[in-house]
Amino acid sequence: MTAETINDFVLCFAGIVWEAMPFIVLGALVAGILEDVLPQEAVAKLLPKNVILAIMIGGVLGLIFPMCECGIVVVMRRLLRKGLPLSVCIAYMLAGPIVNVIVLFSTYAAFVAYTVGPDQTSLGWPMVFLRGGMGFLVACGTAFVVHLVAKRSSTPLLTATAMPPKAAAAPITTNVTPLKKKTLKQRLNNITSTALGDYLDIMAFLILGSLLAAFIKTNPAWTKAIQAASENQPMLAIPVMMLLAVLLCLCSEADAFLAASFTGMSVSARISFLVMGPMLDLKLLIMYTRVFRPKLILTLVLCTVSQVFIYSLILHQLYNPTARVGSP
Repeated sequence: MTAETINDFVLCFAGIVWEAMPFIVLGALVAGILEDVLPQEAVAKLLPKNVILAIMIGGVLGLIFPMCECGIVVVMRRLLRKGLPLSVCIAYMLAGPIVNVIVLFSTYAAFVAYTVGPDQTSLGWPMVFLRGGMGFLVACGTAFVVHLVAKRSSTPLLTATAMPPKAAAAPITTNVTPLKKKTLKQRLNNITSTALGDYLDIMAFLILGSLLAAFIKTNPAWTKAIQAASENQPMLAIPVMMLLAVLLCLCSEADAFLAASFTGMSVSARISFLVMGPMLDLKLLIMYTRVFRPKLILTLVLCTVSQVFIYSLILHQLYNPTARVGSP
């Protein structure tokens, strides 16, 4: 291994970590606030009883609470501990990094300069609606499957750190002492200690995933082979771009600029890249092990990969203009 390769590896690793760290910090702070402010019994009351409707609400929560895929794992784990249904948390975790204003705007900005066809139609808005729509469908579909699996599973699907704490049975007594209201200092201490614990817990797994991603990204043979295969075989481009998204571990707020640079690639292949990455990549897979049991992780992988692949194939048949650089 040459000095240049080592230098590239260190820079790549540092870039991935520093790109994700602000969102991990933000997610940990939000998680700490949720732990202290949001009553556990209030969570269940906020959602409708209908499972499908509740999952759909989870799929659009990113519009209200926009989070990167790294930070959202921390928030989702805290919501699970507060009693939010697993299926709703899965819908939010998968759709949130895609169906949010920041990511959709960055997608538009990345593709607005690329035009298709003789009338020079911009790819900006089509890519926004396609990415947001497919992300929502995949997230809700996966969440519903998780709901069915959870109903039939005889073993826990969550790790101990993500399980809601069991409410201790209160002794029957006539002398009930009202709880004292927490002071501001106590609330701040609780928020910061919870946030710090979540931050340190998740950062260890982020670093491990970033090391793997940096090793793959600094080996040019991987990316060159993937790009060549996808450009020469249009139907092969979809699974190849999905694999590339898993390996590169890009932030959902920046991945559209890389996807837009693949000007000779089909829209369907680039959409598969933009939807797959925020839901499933190397660092996320390792971070998931802190929240989910292997059975649930396998369910997430199978559901997301199969849906993204099938929807992208359908898109390839229905809408597949050839992109080239042009004016907006």
